[in-house]
Amino acid sequence: MSGSGPGARDRTVDAVRAFAVAGVVSGHWLVTGLVPGADGLRTASPLAAMPAGAPVTWLLQTLGLFFFAGGFAAARARSTERPRPAGSPLRRHARPVLGLLAVWAPALLLAAALGVPATTLRTIATLVVSPLWFLLPYLALSAATGALRRVLARFGPVVLLVPVAVVAATDAGLLPGLAAVPAAWAVPWLLGILVADHARGTGDVLAYGGAALACAGAAAMVALVRFGHYPASAVGVPGAGRSNLFPPSLVAVALAVTQTGVFLLLRAPLARLLRRDRLWRPIAALNRVAVGVYLGHQSVLLAVAGAAALVSPAMPGLLTAPTGPGWVAARVLWLPVLATVLAVMTGVRHHGEPGCIKRALRGTLFDGSQARTTDGGDRCAR
Repeated sequence: MSGSGPGARDRTVDAVRAFAVAGVVSGHWLVTGLVPGADGLRTASPLAAMPAGAPVTWLLQTLGLFFFAGGFAAARARSTERPRPAGSPLRRHARPVLGLLAVWAPALLLAAALGVPATTLRTIATLVVSPLWFLLPYLALSAATGALRRVLARFGPVVLLVPVAVVAATDAGLLPGLAAVPAAWAVPWLLGILVADHARGTGDVLAYGGAALACAGAAAMVALVRFGHYPASAVGVPGAGRSNLFPPSLVAVALAVTQTGVFLLLRAPLARLLRRDRLWRPIAALNRVAVGVYLGHQSVLLAVAGAAALVSPAMPGLLTAPTGPGWVAARVLWLPVLATVLAVMTGVRHHGEPGCIKRALRGTLFDGSQARTTDGGDRCAR
């Protein structure tokens, strides 16, 4: 596992971040159908035709875990003696955002000049820009971590009831939906801070706490869906009257709490597994470019679909309507292709001796998170 010093990384939390990014990416790829029509390219979701697939979204909607890992990392960073440069989170995230916009802004302008239908342009722009929504609450919570730690130290975990109440108020229509965006993701962020500040030497306590969180979160989800008439899907479905994600609802909060609890239950055995460098290296490599992978994954879907359209305008699993299990099977076959292209574009790779990740991943299109992912000194060959 990671070292025990205040600045040491926790490999299990890095694994959670990697799992969260992989879950969001694969989930988006599985629910984003691209359907050509007379008026242009539109999106469609297989969940509209197959609502029984909603439980799969409980595994693949992992944004709560991403914010949990962010809260943990932000709290640990503020526990180190080294001063953090002002505005570093903003600078770290600006590079992949600017890279994304630098590619697509001129491409969309050129497409519009060539007469590409407005529906197609709108679909592409929405898919490209939609991953950016998380940056504002993420950066805001990162900036507020110091204050949030002080509030938690004074009042304890009861503070989590405040953002939960805000989300409940937005669900009831008492507050605007936008208020739920920072509030919902503040819950896993605060849990990350709590775990970071109380993780050492309390393995049993964390496991019991994880069991309580998992049970409470799962019970809340069941109650909200069964008796509160919330959608069963953790993600939005086109044409549905309500979404659990835009804006995030109490179901999204309950799911994040459940997933965090499951992680805390599995943390000890996961830490033992991650002592093996063979398992750790790909996790560390993905953490290096997590932000770039997240921001660029829908661009990869569009690029691969565009290339496939040159071969067949109705390529199965890419450019056909998601109307049944056959489409899902075809899209699953495309996942390795999409993942390979995404890895190339973001530079997901590892180098050097066992247990060591090359410090810099240069020359990538969507270069992302530069957070340190080694447990001690930098032993990587440059």
